[in-house]
Amino acid sequence: MSLHGTDTDQTYARAGFGAAVEPGTRPAIVVVDLTNGFTDPAADTGAELSAEVAATTELITAGRRADVPVVFTTIGFTAAELAGGVAWLRKAPGMASLRIGSRAVEIDARLPRTEDDHLIAKKGASAFFGTGLAALLTGLRVDTVLVCGATTSGCVRATAVDAVQSGFTVLVPRQCVGDRAQGPHEANLFDIQAKYGDVIELSEAIGYLSGLASAVTV
Repeated sequence: MSLHGTDTDQTYARAGFGAAVEPGTRPAIVVVDLTNGFTDPAADTGAELSAEVAATTELITAGRRADVPVVFTTIGFTAAELAGGVAWLRKAPGMASLRIGSRAVEIDARLPRTEDDHLIAKKGASAFFGTGLAALLTGLRVDTVLVCGATTSGCVRATAVDAVQSGFTVLVPRQCVGDRAQGPHEANLFDIQAKYGDVIELSEAIGYLSGLASAVTV
């Protein structure tokens, strides 16, 4: 379905954007910032993301059956960082509520996280910037990244951009990502689909992982 109308679609197609990608055989699921600070609508930076948490849970469950690694990310700041020196906080002061050690930076307990899952702590939008994520995925011989989480217009988009720039095929199951407002959400899904990866249905993502699971059990 077009997000911006036929004219926009035709313009992007004429420019050579929007080609489909070919998923690999060694995916990882990267769950971006589905922490209480983002999934609790009562939090300063939060929104109602219960549906996205549930969809991501479905995806992770399917991934477990295929031995797919799962990486969770959280974003948080120390007292020293909050006191000054983080340029992003000058632009987005609401993020100062994400204090290390607080409930806001904890992974949403509704997600099926286990001690075997990886956890990346970050300071910026992208899960790759200033972290060891690229090295971790390379060490795991991952070729495809399924990006879930929040927010679509911020950390999800930044992660998708850096994932493809790091050499990974990018898939974004649309039901697994969310934002504080529908306009930025849809606009950034359009942008990801046009330039960085494939925005797919949750059912497609589960089908992809189920196919890998079948190969594992043969």
